[in-house]
Amino acid sequence: MLSRIWSAAIVGINAVKVGVEVDLSGGLPTIVVVGLPDTAVQESRERTRAALKNSGFPFPTRKVVINLTPADLRKEGPSFDLPISVGILAATEQVKPDLLDDFLFMGELSLDGSLRPVTGVLAIAAAARSLGFKGVIVPEDNAREAAVVPAIAVYGFKHLSDIADFLNDTTSRQPHQLDGKAELANGHAGALDLRDVKGQAQARRALEIAAAGGHNLIFVGPPGSGKTMLARRLPSILPPLSFEEALEVTRIHSVAGLLKEKGSLVTHRPFRSPHHSASGPSLVGGGSFPKPGEISLAHRGVLFLDEMTEFKRDVLEFLRQPLEDGYVTITRTRQSVEFPAQFTLVASTNPCPCGYYGDSVQPCTCSPRSREQYWARLSGPLMDRIDLQVVVGRLKPEEMTRISEGEPSEKVRMRVEVARDRTRDRLHSEPSLQCNADMQSRHLRHWCPLDDATQTLLEGAVRKLGLSARATDRILKVARTIADLDNSDTLQAPHVAEAIQYRTIDRMQ
Repeated sequence: MLSRIWSAAIVGINAVKVGVEVDLSGGLPTIVVVGLPDTAVQESRERTRAALKNSGFPFPTRKVVINLTPADLRKEGPSFDLPISVGILAATEQVKPDLLDDFLFMGELSLDGSLRPVTGVLAIAAAARSLGFKGVIVPEDNAREAAVVPAIAVYGFKHLSDIADFLNDTTSRQPHQLDGKAELANGHAGALDLRDVKGQAQARRALEIAAAGGHNLIFVGPPGSGKTMLARRLPSILPPLSFEEALEVTRIHSVAGLLKEKGSLVTHRPFRSPHHSASGPSLVGGGSFPKPGEISLAHRGVLFLDEMTEFKRDVLEFLRQPLEDGYVTITRTRQSVEFPAQFTLVASTNPCPCGYYGDSVQPCTCSPRSREQYWARLSGPLMDRIDLQVVVGRLKPEEMTRISEGEPSEKVRMRVEVARDRTRDRLHSEPSLQCNADMQSRHLRHWCPLDDATQTLLEGAVRKLGLSARATDRILKVARTIADLDNSDTLQAPHVAEAIQYRTIDRMQ
């Protein structure tokens, strides 16, 4: 007998419908899997045989041919264990075939028939809804994740025998219920707060501008000046995720396997901090079957590169295109996939190898040549893409011993949200633009006009600092954000002057 049920394969961060056809025929007892399966799918033959036997279902003593369609799409991972097992049960008439076209199945099987969680369930549930399926059948540990997707029935099971009972009697189980928007509202952010930061008024101001406009930021200063402490508190002043953004972020983390046996929804903006030994593919994504890298896991959040000058130069160059475009395309011989990568880059570095160049207390022991080689690790095109370049100096003794707290993150976040609201109102005709940092040159001409005095000021800065056209555009974007924080509809000279002051490294060089 022939049976067919439906599953899905992950391509990038999207899911593609896969048909699982099972045919029983004469011949020696064996299982054959065709349709470009990888090793994990091939091994499902043994897991399926043992799971069915240990669950009390007789395994057919005939030749079993399993075809995964479409045949030209590579199938990977253990998530096909469940659809293959249910297909065999349907082909041997141990479950009713009536509901097989209504549901999409996925799950890994243990040898005792229990179900283990798999990755990419959120993307698969979203695809099932768009394809018109009534529901999805998943391991119980994945049920909350899948139920975040609205308007799709999600059934979570612990054991293969429970699924067989459900297919023979659908009244035996109710779909899993979850209010995704309530889940997002109840999410708790981290405990880090700007109130812990002492002094560093200019650096705190730069953080606020970065949060309000989505601008990239680098802190330069001696060890112990608070660069890392400041950077780690940026998420605390960013606006909360919308439900659509949370779904988008959660889908990426689900495909990467970071939700396996964990929560159901990413409720706060991501903060990723890879070590400086990270490779290029780990940063931007890759592999034989491309998976998202750190820049995609930081989508809608923050990518923090601590000690940026310790990263290999060729690894840092991988960031240039994603910083400009907001996505990264990974191309392989068999396929090409696109991962979103709209993140705020925050970096920190010492001013020299010893860390004390320009320090008011500790003398620098580096030679001019070593300092030049140190900064040569950061290319000009990469630094052009960093809008805010801030020197973080050593704290004064009275600042270090001060007991009083600084301004809390909550008050700063309120100002950031007001500025973002102004930005959204201005950019409402361009739905692809989320913040000022996303604007292109044509948008600057429309929304950032300058009067004669401000134009002269900017021209003088470009001439003196030798700024590129890209760096000049980014000064205007930062100035536009400063104006939004100042509740100003027009760009004025003080806004542009402050934005120019944040090109610290350009001035140093």
